Amino acid sequence: MSRASIERRLTDITAELRVARDELKVLDEQLQHFTDEADEARLRSLVSETPLAESEHREAAKAVTALRRDREARLKRMAKLESKQDALLDQLTSVRS
Repeated sequence: MSRASIERRLTDITAELRVARDELKVLDEQLQHFTDEADEARLRSLVSETPLAESEHREAAKAVTALRRDREARLKRMAKLESKQDALLDQLTSVRS
């Protein structure tokens, strides 16, 4: 792979990582919000002991679980991108030598 090609790929991956980090920040904020909501719904469910409150708690817990899965998938994607970036940097170093 040529030096220019490696540098282009590095630029692309860096941009992807920047976007992924920004998305992760937003997702973390959403996760915090929905976790707080789920906690409140759990407390309402415990206090009121009504089917509606229990249903609201289950729905809130499902949303938190889905957000956590999404967060884990994004973290794995970022780790793969960082690994590719490292490999490309190693290639770039060997091309320059």
